[in-house]
Formats: sequence, structure tokens, C-alpha cells
Amino acid sequence: MAEREAWIIDGVRTPRGKGRPTGALHGVHPQELLGQCLNALVERTGVTPTFVEDVIVGNGNTVGDHLGIGRLAPLAAGWPVEIPGFNLNRFCGSGQQAVTLAAMGVMSGLQDVVVAGGVESMSRWPVDPAAAPPTIDGQNPAFRARHPVVPQGIAADLIATLEGFSRQQCDALAVTSQERAAKALAEGRFERSTVAVRAADGTVVLDREEFPRPGTTLEGLAALPPSFAAMGSTRFEPFDRSFDELCLQTYPEIDAVDHVHHAGNSSGVVDGAAAILVTSSRFAQAHGLAPRARLCMAATAGADPVIMLTAPGPAARLCLEKAHMAIGDIDVWEINEAFAAVVLKAMRDLELDPELVNPNGGAIALGHPIGATGAMLVLTALDELERTDAETALIAMCTGGGMGTATIIERVERP
Repeated sequence: MAEREAWIIDGVRTPRGKGRPTGALHGVHPQELLGQCLNALVERTGVTPTFVEDVIVGNGNTVGDHLGIGRLAPLAAGWPVEIPGFNLNRFCGSGQQAVTLAAMGVMSGLQDVVVAGGVESMSRWPVDPAAAPPTIDGQNPAFRARHPVVPQGIAADLIATLEGFSRQQCDALAVTSQERAAKALAEGRFERSTVAVRAADGTVVLDREEFPRPGTTLEGLAALPPSFAAMGSTRFEPFDRSFDELCLQTYPEIDAVDHVHHAGNSSGVVDGAAAILVTSSRFAQAHGLAPRARLCMAATAGADPVIMLTAPGPAARLCLEKAHMAIGDIDVWEINEAFAAVVLKAMRDLELDPELVNPNGGAIALGHPIGATGAMLVLTALDELERTDAETALIAMCTGGGMGTATIIERVERP
């Protein structure tokens, strides 16, 4: 059997709205948010839903408004009832994992046409902060004894402490993210993939990124209080020690956790959605579709669940190894800016040129709609390859529970 390729025909995403009740996208149900992307994808590619064999949707919150959204969003969009769909949750890497599963289905020969993406309306999360468990350990005492998992923000501070990343280094990365995002927006670099979100009456709700804070300075960030210091020193039931003490239990080589992350150097809470059409080369050629890129390889990796956010580097290395590629073969790197220390750690692990990493800013400036971000980053990387006439990009993300996801895409010249 001839080798099958998974081709990205095209993709669309929404702008990211502030993830609060006053945000522009709060009033748009996440089914409708993703549904508008699905229909925009049909309009853009000309591939009718009847050809779609599955819809795979990354989502970090599978209850409330997001319940069953992989199936319900296509129905809300008016797609035929015969088109199946499901949602998956690999925490922050969910949207990227959806694209990977689509490629797997196509490359295996089981499918020819799959839509993959993600959605997260973080402003509509049905979470009571007072009642929510502080960690993702499932409140299992046996698991907790083996892996004393801490909240992600504290894990990010733990990375900074162990790696020696200062508050100023983290803030400098955040300022760079804001500056690059501002330049990208001013030059219209996101316009190729972004579609406006509309209300039921057709009026535009949001047609540009709502979260960025242009003009952010080191001086301004220095005035912000650390976000996780109080949480780190507090004892939560049923823990018998504070989260900082749990970090020291796992990493006794440090004397204390240096809390360097705050609202300005951590990813933003936002709403957003994205959808990507992945087909076999056979289907594309038969229907006169010109691909924008091929998915070359994908990989996942695990790491210590206590420090939690260190696996982008290992995932990227594994992805490169499986693709028989080297770090120097990658022209553009997208490493999700969950927290500043995550990106600094990945760049150190992989010995990357900072100029090649997140050239259009990242989640610190633009926001991180958990389930949608991975698919958005694939599109951002592809847009950048086309803008700069480059060839290959690698997208890497950290996820909850101590995992990393990585994907390599290669640009395909359109006729």
C-alpha cells in the first residue's frame, strides 16, 4: 500500500475574547462559537459536510455549556445528523491532539476527510472557585501520596526556581510576547486564518484580538504581585502540608519556591475556537483541493506530574527523532506560553534561537483558550511559514498532569 499523507487543506479560527462576563464572546454559546468556524471552513474550502467522516474537538472543560460539544457543535451549525463528532481532553494540548488524531485517521487509511480543532469559552466555565479541588489528582489519597501534584501556577514557579529563571527574565519574555503580538496585529499577520464572530442577527461581535495589552513594560510588570505565593503557602484540606512544602518534598535540593509568575507573564484567560480540514492526498487530488501543509509527525511525552510543565522539550525531541529531523531543520517554533518559565525551559532544553520562537507573540499576550489553543497554534505557525516563505514548523505545548505534545508541519506550495 502506498504511503498516505495527511494534508491540511485550510483552517479558520476566531479572535480570542477576554474570558470574563464582560468579554465580547461571553454571550456566544461555545457550540455557536465552534459552529461558526465549521461553517466558515466549509465556505473557504468548498468541501461540504457530507464528505466529513468525523469531527474531533479539543476541549478542557467537558461539562456545562461544553458538554458533548464535539457532537453538538456540528449539529448546532446545521450540519447533517449523519456527521459524527466527539470531544477529547488532553488538558492544554487538547486542540493539538485533535489535529494529531485527524492525521492518524487519514494516514492509517481509515479516513479521508476529518475536521479537527477545539473550543473553550473560559468565561462560561461553571466553576465555583471556593468548591473546586485545588489540583487535578482526582482527590485520590493513594495517588496523592505517590504524586503530590500542585496547581499549575505553582508548578511554573517551581520550574523557575529549579532552572534559576528570575522574575525579570520571565517579565522580559512577557514584554517580548506583547511587542511581537502588537507588531503581528498591526501588520495583519493573523488575518489569513481569523474569521469574525457574529451574533444571531448577523452583527459582528468580535473581529480582532481582545486580550493583548500593547505598551506593556518591564516597569509595569514589576509592580504586579505574584499570583501564586499565597496559594503556595496555604494548607488545603485534605493536604497535610502546603503546596510549597509539597514541592520541597519532591525537590529537596531547593530551600524555597520563588514565586515569579503573575497575571502579566502567565497565559491569558480567553474564549475562542478553531477548526482545521485534514484530508488524504488522494481525496484532495480527486476533488481539486490544494493543500497548505502536510502533517509530518506528531509525538507526546510524559514528565514529572508535580513540576508538570516540563515536557514540551522531550515531546519536541521525540517528534524530531521520529521524523528523522534535527532542530536545525525547523524554521518556526511555536511553544505555548502557558507561563513564561515554560518557554524559557523549552528554549534552554532544545538550545533554540529565541528569534525563531513565537515570532508573533503567544498566549501571554493573546490568551490561551485551553481546548482551542493547539489548533490555533498550528494555524499561526502555518501562516508564519507562508509569510516568511519558510518550510517547516514545530508546535509544542505543555499539558496538565505532566505531559507535552508536539507536531511538525511542512508547508506545501500551492499551484
